[in-house]
Amino acid sequence: MTHAMQKGSNIPVTTVAVRAVLRWTGGPEVPDVDASALLVGPDGRVRSDEDFVFYNQPRHPSGSVWRLGKKQVGGAVTDAVQADLRTVPPVVDRVLVVASAEDVPFERVLDLRILLYDATATGGAEPLAYFDVRPETGAETALICGELYRRGDAWKFRALGEGYSDGLVGLATDHGISVDENAADGGAGGASAGTGAAGPTSEQTAAMRPPTPPPHPPTPQTQAPPAAQPAYGYPQPVSPAPVPAPGGDPSFRLPVQGPQFIRR
Repeated sequence: MTHAMQKGSNIPVTTVAVRAVLRWTGGPEVPDVDASALLVGPDGRVRSDEDFVFYNQPRHPSGSVWRLGKKQVGGAVTDAVQADLRTVPPVVDRVLVVASAEDVPFERVLDLRILLYDATATGGAEPLAYFDVRPETGAETALICGELYRRGDAWKFRALGEGYSDGLVGLATDHGISVDENAADGGAGGASAGTGAAGPTSEQTAAMRPPTPPPHPPTPQTQAPPAAQPAYGYPQPVSPAPVPAPGGDPSFRLPVQGPQFIRR
């Protein structure tokens, strides 16, 4: 049975692995949307920049959360994040599923929906739940669409739809990741949901970071999991070898050499 969720509602998650798929209607005037995830503790903050899974850092070091990439499905476009709930570090309380559009408000994104699937199911299975994400103001450039969160030894999923008008930079800052304080035009500070503050331009965002370091071969711990039998256009989960969760101060500040918020 597929649950049609309302904002703020929640459902139990009984499967060991889930796939959160963002889907929207594509078109020439529709901005590109990216899926990402933040792994946060009970205080709502990341332990380090490694707890931010996005387009320039597509897999968590623990192997528990990773991006799957975009797919064209008829007139719709999808981007997805997958989580093996068995290997999420115990100190992680919630996994936030985020949608972001660079410098473009979500009022121009049509029919945005998050669908939650059982990632262990074979192809053709119905989603466990879906939620139609509707921005409150339309000016948001990043949205927390939903969250996977712990309840004792179990997991649940909650529909959220909380927006940020200063994009992925503001959202990340609000959850404990700090950007370079010498960023152009004042840089990016913490942003609470729905502040309405103007977000940084792509030029300002680029100024927050040094040039991208030369690429280097991935280590076994950062390689994407191998694909298995496809389902819904995405590979089935592969349980990686557990990796000790990185420690750190909840007040961690992102180093200058941390994740880039511009594509590379």
